[in-house]
Amino acid sequence: MSEQAASGDIAALAKGGRTNFFGFLLRLAARLPFLFIAARLYGAEAMGRFASALVVIELLALVCSMGEKRGLAQRLTEGDDAHVGLVFDGLLLALILSGAAATLLWFFPAPMFPNGMNGPLDIWLIVAIPGYALTEILLAAQAYRYDIATTVRARAIVEPWTISIMAGLFFYTGFEKSGLALAYIVSIFAGLLAAAWPFFRSYGWPSGWRPHPIRMARMSARATPLALADAVEWGTRRLDIFILGFFAAPAIVGIYYFAQQVASLPQKLKTSFEPILGPVITRNLKEKNFGAIARQVRQVGFWIIAAQAGIALALGIPGEAIMGLGGPNYVAGNGALAFLLIAEVAAATAVVSEAALVYVARKRNLVVSLCTITLQAVLTVGIMCLVDHFGFTEPFKAAGAAMALMLALAGASLTKAFILSRILKHPVNNWRWALVWATGPAVIVGYLATLLPEWMELVFGVPAILATYCWVIWHKGFGPEDRMLFRKNIGGQDAGA
Repeated sequence: MSEQAASGDIAALAKGGRTNFFGFLLRLAARLPFLFIAARLYGAEAMGRFASALVVIELLALVCSMGEKRGLAQRLTEGDDAHVGLVFDGLLLALILSGAAATLLWFFPAPMFPNGMNGPLDIWLIVAIPGYALTEILLAAQAYRYDIATTVRARAIVEPWTISIMAGLFFYTGFEKSGLALAYIVSIFAGLLAAAWPFFRSYGWPSGWRPHPIRMARMSARATPLALADAVEWGTRRLDIFILGFFAAPAIVGIYYFAQQVASLPQKLKTSFEPILGPVITRNLKEKNFGAIARQVRQVGFWIIAAQAGIALALGIPGEAIMGLGGPNYVAGNGALAFLLIAEVAAATAVVSEAALVYVARKRNLVVSLCTITLQAVLTVGIMCLVDHFGFTEPFKAAGAAMALMLALAGASLTKAFILSRILKHPVNNWRWALVWATGPAVIVGYLATLLPEWMELVFGVPAILATYCWVIWHKGFGPEDRMLFRKNIGGQDAGA
């Protein structure tokens, strides 16, 4: 590959990441109102039961999408048939599997509700399984054609704003017991419509397509390792809630869910690059250009870890004030919030390495992912038992679950980066000492901000921490390729256009 083509890949990644980063900011603006409404109107116990149910719903939906979020790009790259037919194969398979999963939960709903239901209508959460799975595939199809704007609209505007508005609406219209569940269902199908409309405009309706059982069976067999890897990677971010549901009171689960939703905001940054990274990697794999893949992994990895570290500092240092937005009782989750934010930074290398491993070493990646979630489960249960043994208060369970996640994700990052570098025969390490130099001044500014009244800490402290961090990382850590992320025009035309 020529130097110009390599720079074009980085430019395409920058453009996709820039588009989706704007979506991240929109998601941030929409997520906070939902958390405020859910915490203030519904309370911690209702949030805890709702969170426990979502673990099962979203995990099953992800499995039923059969890894198409990342696997579809490879199928479309290698396929000789019409692309729309290949996408419809995935959609039909996901619909069959998700329908079966929803039916099973209808008759055996206990796994969704370890602490009981908020209201009788909560059982209808099962209809979100096919909606979620189909949306994942439609967005992956659009991402293959470098249409990241659809993902931004569906995931960062339509879904979060719908759930925020509907949660408030249902509370004041007599559905307060099941309001969170109903709001979630509406948001999922609103996102599905937002993804379906541009998909059909882009791909059209399939002409002459017929379901092909043998081809779909082969697709399922090939996609199983990727689907399991997706489920395990996602499960590491939800296993803590699932285990807490059995060891802690619903209110603690709700407080932990609040902290997790705040901490997961930096994690969404990886989705800023994920849709565009898959197609770029698969194209370079087809050309056997391993050096280019390593370069892309290093570049995107640094972008993600640099952004996540800054946001983690801005949200973590004034953690008590952030958690206090949910109410006085939520401040007890400050320790959990701190560990969760560190966990997201630690996971950055694993996330980007896995984006390539799912194509070059699916089975090894799956083994590492299974070891990661197993380690997390063992650590989480062990810490829960220690908290009970020594008689610590319930908030220590929340902090312990977050600590277990942090340790497991750090181990996964080291292992997956090592495996990928051996396969590509090029380094993929994205660590730079500039991250340390940028963190120091931000911590000092953050400490000074905590001396202010709480409202000033949030209004002035958070922007000040971010501004300090960004100024140092820009001048000490960003080179020409790094700054490409912030340039709309490269070589006189839109990056990646």
